[in-house]
Formats: sequence, C-alpha cells, structure tokens
Amino acid sequence: MGKLVVHQDKITDIKALMAICPFGAMTEKNGTVEISAACRLCKLCVKKGNGAMEFVEDEPKAQIDKSKWQGIAVYIDHVEGHIHPVSFELLGKARELADKIHQQVYALFMGHDISGAAKELRHYGADKIFVCDKKSLGGFNIEAYTKVFEHFIKQVKPAAILVGATPVGRQLAPRVAARFHTGLTADCTVLDIHENTDLVQIRPAFGGNIMAEILTPNTRPQMATVRYKIMDAPQRSKEAKGTIEQLVVPENELASRITVLGITKKPKEKSIEHADVLVVAGRGIKKKEDLELVYQLAEALGGDYACTRPLIEAGWMDPRRQIGLSGRTVRPKLIITCGVSGAIQFVAGMEHSDEIFAINSDPKAAIFKVANYAVVGDLYEIIPQLLARIQQGRKIA
Repeated sequence: MGKLVVHQDKITDIKALMAICPFGAMTEKNGTVEISAACRLCKLCVKKGNGAMEFVEDEPKAQIDKSKWQGIAVYIDHVEGHIHPVSFELLGKARELADKIHQQVYALFMGHDISGAAKELRHYGADKIFVCDKKSLGGFNIEAYTKVFEHFIKQVKPAAILVGATPVGRQLAPRVAARFHTGLTADCTVLDIHENTDLVQIRPAFGGNIMAEILTPNTRPQMATVRYKIMDAPQRSKEAKGTIEQLVVPENELASRITVLGITKKPKEKSIEHADVLVVAGRGIKKKEDLELVYQLAEALGGDYACTRPLIEAGWMDPRRQIGLSGRTVRPKLIITCGVSGAIQFVAGMEHSDEIFAINSDPKAAIFKVANYAVVGDLYEIIPQLLARIQQGRKIA
C-alpha cells in the first residue's frame, strides 16, 4: 500500500485538479488541497495532475523468518473435559495440512482434570498434545486462557493455529491474534497451505457474493476459526501415537481481574445440527401458513425442518432453525430444500450433507450445482406428490 502526497507549490489551478478525481475525494481548505477518506487510490490525479500529486509507497516491513515457525496447532475446545467434536474435525484438517508441508500437528488442551481426555487425543492424529491442567483453569476465563495460549505460542511457535468457531473459540481467538499482532480469518469454509507454510484461508465475503482467498504472509502465527461440521472428522485410530507434554505456566501469571462465580448449564434442546433428515424452506414459500407443507414432509420422513435467512427476517421461524454462515451448519444424511435459491452463505452451511435433494422452479438456480437430485418445478405441486408417495409406500410395506 501507500499514500498520496500533495505538492501544494506545484498546483496551478485548484479547481482543475479537484475535477480530475472521479470520487470527489479532494477538498479545498484555506487555499490548500486535502485528500479525504473517499479516495480509492486510483492514481488518476497522479497521471493528470502535472506533478502536483505523488503516490508514495509504504516502507516495506521486515520479512518474518518463516523457518522459525513450524507445524499446525489446534486449540482443543471442551466443556468439563468433554471435547467438542469440532476439535476432532480440526485435528483431521491439521493432519492433512501438516502432511502436505511435512510438519507436525500440535494440540493445545487447557482446563482442570483433563488428563484422561488428553489421552484420547492421541488417537486423532496429533503428534504432540500440550496440556495445561490447573484448578484455576476449571472454568473458562478469557484472561487466564489467553495467557496459557500466549505461553504455548512462544514455546512451540506453530506456523498456523486452527480454532473451532464455538462460543469460547470466538472469544479466545481474536484476543490471542491481537496479542501477537497477527491475522485472524473467521468462519473459514476451505483451508489449504503453500509449501512456504502460508495458510490459504477461504470464506464467503461481501454478503456471500464472492469466495475470498485470504493470506497473512508477513505475520506468524496465522489463525483461522472454523465452524462445526465444515471439515471431515478423522477415524479414531486404534493405536495411540501422539505424545503428551505438560505446558508449564506459572500460577501467578494466571491471575485475572475476572472472577467466575458460577456456571449455569443450558437445558438440553433439540437442534437441527443433530437431525439425520432435514426439510428446508426457502424464499419460494409464499406465506407463513404454507410452511405447513414443509412441516408435514419433515414429519413424514421422521426428520426436522429448517429455513433460510429471509424467513427468519420475516419472523416466520425461530432463528435457531436457520442454516448458513449466519445460522447453523448442518450435515444430515438427507436434506430436502424447498424453494431455496442456493446463495453461498446458505450452501456453506449444508454442502457436506450426504444427499441433497433440491426443489426449485428456476432451472438455473444455484442450489442445483450442489444437489445430488434436482427437481425443477413448483414446490406447491411437488411436495404434495412426495407426501402421497411416502404414504403409498407405507401402505405397501
């Protein structure tokens, strides 16, 4: 990047110079020209300003020694020693990335009374499991957890760190990234890595209109968060291969201004994330009353129902039933989309379903690009036919 420098002594006609800018980013103040935030650095004023404008490149930053940062690390998210499934998924992805650059996989596990759970991680591809087991880490405390994370990074120096996009991960990852002045990409849907250990982080951007490829080549460690059910969890190996190492952090460094007075557990609730069959209502549903068709189909299949963002905004369904990057990520055995267009934001939340059955009246609908079965037609005609076929099949059986 760089900046524009105005040479006031070389300006012969202020109005003519200001007229060059197509964004109106130049303003006159007390006989001098100033550049506003509207500037897009198109450099047109440099080309046509007769020397009055100059673009100056920023001083290049010192290149980081990437050879000192090795391996892929995964933060192990858990509640009272019960490891969140997203951590296993990230260990699988970390193993894939690490094998590509011939480096190791590290797991960072902190909490209290977690030695038994730490042993389980040896079956999921981690080469080294760094454990910090202290009573003061029994409940999540952002300051104490960040300090442990800091010690881990300074000791191990991983090239990249993967964190689950859980309530804890979403708080912890940005705080750690800020402490090391490094980049953090949230809700990645695809991860890859270059031979020089630059992590390729891909996620939807600009409202899902593009897939952004993000790199942080000049800082380490690189950090990314990933939602549950985006990556594939590895099979548990029979042999325990990883080694467990104790991460020593002085107790006085875990002192915090925050005191956890208690933890109130949420009552267990039925979630669309655990459904084997999902029927999804999209913008093609014309009115709220018509959702009854979706409910009937879900019930007939012994499944659950969900929706896309427009129906949430209309107040037609509980927000907890929304699928997509701004909702839940699901991976059922069968998902039936009814009148869903297939925007990137939605697809990122369900594309790993085993079987995708899509109904849409538009033959060019984006949802058909990811569907295993595509039915072009009016959902108001097709769903009743599906219901009739299901009932007919039950009678025959």
